Amino acid sequence: MRNILNPGLMSGRQKKVLLLRHGEPLKESDERRFIGQTDPPLSHVGRRQAKRWQEWLSDVPVARIISSDLSRCMETARILCTDRPIIVEPLASLREINLGCWDGMTFRRVRKRWPDAFRQRGLEMARFRPPGGESFLDLQQRVVPVFEEVVDQAGGNLLMVAHAGVNRMILCHLLGMPPENLFRIAQDFGAMNLIGRHANGYRVQAINLRPA
Repeated sequence: MRNILNPGLMSGRQKKVLLLRHGEPLKESDERRFIGQTDPPLSHVGRRQAKRWQEWLSDVPVARIISSDLSRCMETARILCTDRPIIVEPLASLREINLGCWDGMTFRRVRKRWPDAFRQRGLEMARFRPPGGESFLDLQQRVVPVFEEVVDQAGGNLLMVAHAGVNRMILCHLLGMPPENLFRIAQDFGAMNLIGRHANGYRVQAINLRPA
């Protein structure tokens, strides 16, 4: 990974996008939950993950830092900004998928209360909308134009801190991959994807990188 993030390579003519997932958020319990626009802060582990990237990226030139305005992303981005003369730019349009009335609820509770809808979600992952929420296709239509706009506007390398769903929808778009297959793309807490932007388009160079 040192070769991929070599400052010399990162300062070439090709613009780079460092697309990060936020660090681990604080959990209410170990039970699996739907977490979309619910807004927990980072855990101690999440702050360490962000700090580790701050150290790894200290010599990498970055022209602009964009973040979802949810606190787990903003906190991650601000740690990454340590010792950089750059202000984090929050964007509400990069928020995680809107899960409607399911947001923050445990899988067990949702399965019990909405058994038919829960089954439908498993069958139509990209198109299913929870009550009052978005589908992953809705999410893709929301975030991809924002991603392309901020990359075009950046005067150099761009660091973007967002969410698993947001990152997966961007990567599916760039790879020409059906959104139905979004969970084939790993997006761990505090993991980074490296994307090159050149005259003819984009090239995904690495997915789900973790600092050693």
